[in-house]
Amino acid sequence: MIRQKVFIQEQGVPKDMELDEHDPSAKHALAYQHDLCVGTGRLVLLDSHHAQIGRMAVLSTFRNQGIGKAILSYLIALAKAEGVLTLMLHSQVSAIPFYAKLGFIAEGPIYDEAGIPHRNMMLSLPK
Repeated sequence: MIRQKVFIQEQGVPKDMELDEHDPSAKHALAYQHDLCVGTGRLVLLDSHHAQIGRMAVLSTFRNQGIGKAILSYLIALAKAEGVLTLMLHSQVSAIPFYAKLGFIAEGPIYDEAGIPHRNMMLSLPK
């Protein structure tokens, strides 16, 4: 529901692009305020040492309250527990400062993904 509201309804991402082949095997994180789910994100293990964080979304009325940071911090900790050494994500350009605050570094050119400017970001994790 969160991803549908944020990505499809709010940002205009096509429904067939929002759901992908990684959803069934990804590790999903959900954030709740009381009984209401207000945010989500996922971790996709690419191999034994590399993973990708994605589908980070918080309902608009709950943004700027630390929920996204809590989800991202949880996914980073989960990746460390899984033995991941390198995390990557496709950041919307407008969200680059958010990810940079937790140590992600922008790499490569800006590109279009679902009609939204993105840039890859990387984070090296300690062994």
